[in-house]
Amino acid sequence: MARTVGIGHQDFEEIRIKNNFYIDKTMFIREWWERNDIVTLITRPRRFGKTLNMSMLEQFFSVKYAGRGELFEGLRIWKDEKYQELQGTYPVISLSFANVKGEDYRETRQSVNQIIENIYNKHIYLSEGGFLTENEKKYFRSVGVDMDNTTAVWALHKMSDFLSRFYGKKVIILLDEYDTPMQEAYVNGYWNELVSFIRSLFNSTFKENPYLERAVMTGITRISKESIFSDLNNLEVVTTTSEEYADAFGFTEAEVAAALEEFGLSDRAQEVKLWYDGFTFGRLSDIYNPWSIINYLNKKKAGLYWVNTSSNRLVGKLLREGNREVKKAFEGLLKGEHLITPIDEQIVYDQLDDNEWAIWSLLLASGYLKVVSHETYEEIEDDFQEVNYELDLTNLEVRRMFVRMIKGWFAENQPDYNDFIKALLQDDLKAMNLYMNRVSSEMFSYFDTGKKPSRKEPERFYHGFVLGLMVELSDRYVITSNRESGFGRYDVMLKPRNPADDAMIMEFKVQDKEDEKELTDTVKAALEQIDRKAYAAALIAKGIPGEKVRKYGFAFRGNEVLIGAGK
Repeated sequence: MARTVGIGHQDFEEIRIKNNFYIDKTMFIREWWERNDIVTLITRPRRFGKTLNMSMLEQFFSVKYAGRGELFEGLRIWKDEKYQELQGTYPVISLSFANVKGEDYRETRQSVNQIIENIYNKHIYLSEGGFLTENEKKYFRSVGVDMDNTTAVWALHKMSDFLSRFYGKKVIILLDEYDTPMQEAYVNGYWNELVSFIRSLFNSTFKENPYLERAVMTGITRISKESIFSDLNNLEVVTTTSEEYADAFGFTEAEVAAALEEFGLSDRAQEVKLWYDGFTFGRLSDIYNPWSIINYLNKKKAGLYWVNTSSNRLVGKLLREGNREVKKAFEGLLKGEHLITPIDEQIVYDQLDDNEWAIWSLLLASGYLKVVSHETYEEIEDDFQEVNYELDLTNLEVRRMFVRMIKGWFAENQPDYNDFIKALLQDDLKAMNLYMNRVSSEMFSYFDTGKKPSRKEPERFYHGFVLGLMVELSDRYVITSNRESGFGRYDVMLKPRNPADDAMIMEFKVQDKEDEKELTDTVKAALEQIDRKAYAAALIAKGIPGEKVRKYGFAFRGNEVLIGAGK
């Protein structure tokens, strides 16, 4: 009989007691323990079992769970008597930054302070009686939401001291989702303030801490060492390209096959593979998204289970506000093309506005892209090694998620945007102008909020608009942009899938006030460019009659748009 699928459970004890569906990942305990690294940082995409595995580690090692071996009976780790003796023998400090999502630095620091205060409250017994000195008790009582920076920075260090003395053993520290506040700081504009605080906190907790036995941190990204890990020379980093712990997070193909068989769904294996396979950790390929698999087992149908608006905020911001090259590359990915780019696994958040490598690195670390292949180039003189990665969207679920995200960009202007699309299909030039101006007046700032605004060049808006066209019209047209044709490059070409429909060419042009006094002059120049460079040649060569090729010139002046049609 199939076990019960419980959605959203992240507590190992609860899953085991209720006999919920669980895939045995306990060999992660032995692999981590026998590697004997002091501080381990493991990065995996969101909802890949990081929190559950951290709960498992805590309940295996913590003295709080001494004598609770029944939680691990029947699992692989319990077959080794040495590990049966190890269970429940260490003081453990376990904390998570998953919910630290403040709108500003003060709110975020208070959230971190609250988490630390909760740890002190759980160990209030240490301050009772004569175990601590009076000065130590005074410090203990000073830990709270409004504590100063110095108290906060040293609080985990001091708790390590207290616990190690009380239990006669050094402590294990587990920090889940360490990078969540850093992502929020970048999105909300208080990165520099938070970096200083977190760097000091991590230094006292993970480096200058003689009471530390070992530590594990998990997160989505590997934030650059220069940002918050500059003082940690004892840090072992395990990313998605590392060999270590490859099968400890996510479900392998064999594990998914066994799960489908348990639930009588073996005949759905190909559907599940199309939707949820595609992740690679180290050399282990065909890793499945566990959150999506669990939901599939529960609901017995495919869907967008990995979608979470708050977790996708940063990704949406980077793509929406990205420059022309970022949006062009993303257009290709949506059409099934692969992206060739160098990757740097150390994410430098303050480079995300300007560095395309950093954006693709973040998308890869977050699980939205997968590595198809890679090739290494070495520069011997400069002792420099560069790896070019061939990347693709991870699977069908990710592709559908991005389609939904792009539709969401136009959500506030959906009626006007839909009316523009309808007018475009009907070749209603007057209505096209009306609705396009309404859309652009609102959307310009939405697509153009980077550090270097480009209001004089509507490239960010234009390429976001093209992505919108691709999503809305992909069932009727093959849409390309900035491609070679005739004697030059066209801006947008719509090739109909149904021969009964007209083809379209759109040329976007910003008003040159020296040569073009009115927007009508700019429209005329755009249409002349379509003819002069014979953009229609690619369509005519594919058998589309010239009279079925529509030509539109889009003229921009600020967020004002004028659309004209050519013959």
